[in-house]
Parts: sequence; C-alpha cells; structure tokens
Amino acid sequence: MNNPIVLTLFGILVGIGASFTGLGGGFLVIPLLLFLGYSAQKAVGTSFVTILVIAISALLAHNKFTNIDYRAGLLLGCGGVVGAQIGARLVEHISTGSFKKLFAGVLLGLAGYLFLHK
Repeated sequence: MNNPIVLTLFGILVGIGASFTGLGGGFLVIPLLLFLGYSAQKAVGTSFVTILVIAISALLAHNKFTNIDYRAGLLLGCGGVVGAQIGARLVEHISTGSFKKLFAGVLLGLAGYLFLHK
C-alpha cells in the first residue's frame, strides 16, 4: 500500500488540512502510517519529514497574507526543539499498541475541547 500516487494524493489532503488548521498534519499522517503497518516510532519519525515539507510551504503561503507573528513562532519553536528531543526519546520506550491508545486519547481530548468551547 506504499503506492507513490496514493501517498502523494493523501499528502495533498494533509497539506490542505495542515495549512488550514495549523495542526501540522501529524494528526492525519500518523494514523495513515499506522494503518499501513508502520511501527509507532517509524510513523512519528516519517510524519516529521512530512510536516517539515508542508510547514515550509505553508509558511511561504501564510507569509504572503502577513498572518505570521515571527517572534511568537520562533519562541515556541525554540521550546519545541527541546521538547522534540525529549519526546523522541520517550516514544522509543512505548509499544505501538500503547502509542495508538495514547494518540487516540489525545485526539479525542482535543476534539472534545474544540467541540465544547467557542
């Protein structure tokens, strides 16, 4: 199922969703990769390559509309660099089954929050 055409078409959908919502695409890419049989660790790592490419493109598009606070983004990004190093080490110690449950819980929590708050 690693058909390049299917993956590219799915990437287009992820790019639209990521650029529109700002969620980075991982919330869509990781479930797809898990469905395709990737381990949790490989799905997360592969997702970051996807996110990097999409983020650069989305940054260029949003810059044209002046929808960027560079100071806030860079400060969050600097903190994110530290957090990413910690998270990459933590995910190595969790099984794919446990990861799926944890990831689903995060998505459900986010969905519930967005649904219940204006």
